[in-house]
Amino acid sequence: MLLCAAVFDRLPPRCATTAQLPHIPLSHFTGQAAAISGAHMAYFLLRHTYLGLASTLIQSIQLSENRVMCKLWLRTCGLIDSVLAVVLHRHRLLGHARRWRNLPVYRTLGDLLTMEERHVILTYRLDRATIHELCAQLEPDLMSPIRQPTGIPPLVQVLSVLHFLASGSFQTTVAISSGMSQPMFSKVLSRVLSALLKHMHSYIVFHEVGDLPTVKGDFYALGHIPNIIGAIDGTHVALVPPHRSEQVYRNRKSYYSMKVQIVCLADQYISHVNAKFPGSVHDTYIMRNSSIPYVMGQLQRQRVWLIGDSGYPNLSWLLTPVRNPRTRAEERYNEAHGRTRRVIERTFRLLKARFRCLHMTGGSLFYSPKKVC
Repeated sequence: MLLCAAVFDRLPPRCATTAQLPHIPLSHFTGQAAAISGAHMAYFLLRHTYLGLASTLIQSIQLSENRVMCKLWLRTCGLIDSVLAVVLHRHRLLGHARRWRNLPVYRTLGDLLTMEERHVILTYRLDRATIHELCAQLEPDLMSPIRQPTGIPPLVQVLSVLHFLASGSFQTTVAISSGMSQPMFSKVLSRVLSALLKHMHSYIVFHEVGDLPTVKGDFYALGHIPNIIGAIDGTHVALVPPHRSEQVYRNRKSYYSMKVQIVCLADQYISHVNAKFPGSVHDTYIMRNSSIPYVMGQLQRQRVWLIGDSGYPNLSWLLTPVRNPRTRAEERYNEAHGRTRRVIERTFRLLKARFRCLHMTGGSLFYSPKKVC
């Protein structure tokens, strides 16, 4: 502020003659750029420019002895000076020499750098190497079109969303722990989920024909049923339903949910997901309206099957348990069927234990059905 006062003393607001237009070198201002704000600097540079131009023009006008033009230009300079002074005064009142904002410090970024590996897995459900690999793949989708210095880094976005999915907590709690506001975290959540959905088909894929022998061997080790390539079932993810269609989302367990159909392998690798239907829809309807019938139809020549519970129909590519077994052979089949099919139940338990937002203990998801999907 002392520098500003000194400059104002040297630059009178209105000048009557050419002698009253002092020449102030530009280095006088730019050398002290670090000591004054951007608005002050803009004012000084603009005023210095028009004063220099005024001095040159007035000298030319005086040589031509045109006194009227000289007075008109002096009045114009005084008007410009007054306007600039008002702008600078308003800037002082509003901002009091506005300072640069401090860049935010995101706690999740520091946590990843200092936490032990087991704590990283406990907090984010992924190891450090997998997190960095995921960030590298999602970074083009998470970067803003204009890279601002205060923008949230992609790594912080991914970590905060992973923490939210793993904890099943509220947005406000996760936002505070991550060092951002709740509205900002809401935008980050939508952005990261959209990016994950964009790359979903790179990871959740049905196995190729060349992989079938290995897949069948793994399933055979579970229950000694040959030619099984997947276990299919559905699970519920609780949500707060839309007011206009509440009953559509009410499932047979008397709470509101989305129905998720999953096919998994013997090692609990998920090869198919369908989460488009509300909780009241039956498993058979979801299966018939998914890509499963088409995919299994393409593999009919391989004589392979999926395995499902009694809620599904017994199809040429889908094995279900025998209702009311009458012979010992049928009982042994049901026992082997149960040992093989239980892998999908373990997959559901593991998935909901790892990401608590999917479990009832995490509470119902307060999002639209489309976002829950």
